[in-house]
Amino acid sequence: MKKVYTCFTTDIIHEGHLNIIKEAAKLGSVTVGALSDAALIRYNRFPTISIDERIALYRGLDGVDEVVVQDDMTYDEIIKTLHPDIVVHGDNWKEGPEKALRENCIAALKEFGGELVEIGYTVNENVAKADSQLKEKLAMPEYRRKRLRQLIDICPIVKVMEAHSGLTGLITEKTIVEKNGKLDQFDGMWVSSLCDSTDRGKPDIELVDMTSRLRTINDIMEVTTKPIILDGDTGGLTEHFVYNVRTLERIGVSAVIIEDKTGLKKNSLFGTEVVQTQDSIENFSAKIAAGKRAQLTDDFMIIARIESLILERGMEDALSRAFAFVEAGADGIMIHSRKKDPAEIFEFCDRFREKDKTTPIVVVPTSFNSVTEEELSSHGVNIVIYANQLMRAAFPAMKQTAVEILTNHRALEADSHLMPFKEIITLIDEL
Repeated sequence: MKKVYTCFTTDIIHEGHLNIIKEAAKLGSVTVGALSDAALIRYNRFPTISIDERIALYRGLDGVDEVVVQDDMTYDEIIKTLHPDIVVHGDNWKEGPEKALRENCIAALKEFGGELVEIGYTVNENVAKADSQLKEKLAMPEYRRKRLRQLIDICPIVKVMEAHSGLTGLITEKTIVEKNGKLDQFDGMWVSSLCDSTDRGKPDIELVDMTSRLRTINDIMEVTTKPIILDGDTGGLTEHFVYNVRTLERIGVSAVIIEDKTGLKKNSLFGTEVVQTQDSIENFSAKIAAGKRAQLTDDFMIIARIESLILERGMEDALSRAFAFVEAGADGIMIHSRKKDPAEIFEFCDRFREKDKTTPIVVVPTSFNSVTEEELSSHGVNIVIYANQLMRAAFPAMKQTAVEILTNHRALEADSHLMPFKEIITLIDEL
């Protein structure tokens, strides 16, 4: 009897999956691969059930003889291990980024004399409804809120992209790239105070209130599923911060990052060029502790952002604050720098990790943008935030278009570098 292999990446079974199993069973003994959590996150979407639950789900299907874990989205290792005669897959991976996985599978099978059989992808109302229900489940607060902590446990480094609207949220959610035969995507979204204010034409001085910030979050949440980290500026008055923690936790935000400054907030990009007052360790620790007492679940994270390096107060001050804020209950530490050389960031991370092996470290490599995620991870960084790149990309493009239309008194010249609107609206799902 021939050995047949197929890999599943789903938390729910619909008739499309059942059809794959039915057709595979006609060809021989069927082994189903359950893609591991780490691989699933890079490949498709975040799992809503554990790998053990997925294995049990697949094992209970009629026609399935064996279930194994596939640890990588590529097929080299699993084919080398199992030597299947046939791999069965839906034909929906012939285009787009997944095409690279198809090519990898064919090459691996060729080495061991196997063949690929592709089954027509099932498209109907029931399948579409099942896929939609899974997406809605991922977007629910109780699932979204805890996802950041889960990602930190699973991923070498969590990649977070700035989003300041529903559209930029969709770009962050749906952008998938293929490189060296593997797929990759962002893990979460950063709702930046700077970008939120800029999008409204306001200065970044905490002028945009929390009610307005929540509208931005809601716009993003309505169309996406990935976890959200909110830039909470200074956190405001402690009495206000505790209420905001409850609100953010309730709606499904995963984390808020607050910075250890006080008074009129000025953007860190200005550094010592403007007067900025750093809060005392005691006051900021009390604010963190109050926020932690206010939250109701273990999922939500309060992350302390340290401005000592920005304000040139030195490494010892930064480290003293970091350890004090963790002691006060901070779930993570964000260390910031304006220097293009990441040396002081690396030094902070290395010295922090000497004493604290587990508290997540967050960095925002806006100035030191030559550093790679792999380098950051090697120094103990858990989360990297690309804090304003989408906003900065949009502004020059929009300005150039406005200038061209004014200059030429028509839109023809601008049209050559504009995306057709039809391509833009394909990002937007219809119910």
